[in-house]
Amino acid sequence: MSFAIIKSGGKQFRVEKGAKVRVPSVKGDVGTSVELDVLATADQIGAPVVDCAKVTATVVDHGRDTKIIVFKKKRRKQYKRTKGHRQGYTTLKIDSIG
Repeated sequence: MSFAIIKSGGKQFRVEKGAKVRVPSVKGDVGTSVELDVLATADQIGAPVVDCAKVTATVVDHGRDTKIIVFKKKRRKQYKRTKGHRQGYTTLKIDSIG
């Protein structure tokens, strides 16, 4: 299989063997192996997942993304609110698809 579509944190990612992908935070220490469900491969599409296929990945690191500013305003009402948010992420290195 040359590629697979995986789901992690409510998002879908297209991955290949040896690639590094940044997904929303996954539990696991750095260096541990994680197994992910496969939604589709180059050969077949699952309903909802492909039973015979699994993606194995290694946790490379954890971190937090850049800050996003959330600004709310209602004109002529003297209402303004500013909040910041930083989303956590985990970098995974894809070891095998199969």
